[in-house]
Amino acid sequence: MHRKDEYLKRLRRIEGQARGLQRMVEDEKYCIDILTQVSAMTKALQAVSLGLLEEHLSHCVVAAARAGGREADEKVREASEAIARLVRS
Repeated sequence: MHRKDEYLKRLRRIEGQARGLQRMVEDEKYCIDILTQVSAMTKALQAVSLGLLEEHLSHCVVAAARAGGREADEKVREASEAIARLVRS
């Protein structure tokens, strides 16, 4: 994982957003304001997901494809399943 520090920084920010959302609900803030924050948090998680997927494709899948055989097939299958999960979410 080449951008580990970047991902950890983003995830810590997302963790703070989640705590903020909990406070907003506890304090019964305006629903639209809460939904706006949920949307921001969702986009932040998607950015982390896409970054991780890009790293996986450019490193793990490419290396496996160069090696060929079963490992290549497995890495492509894993990547396809990950993409399907991201699309569904």
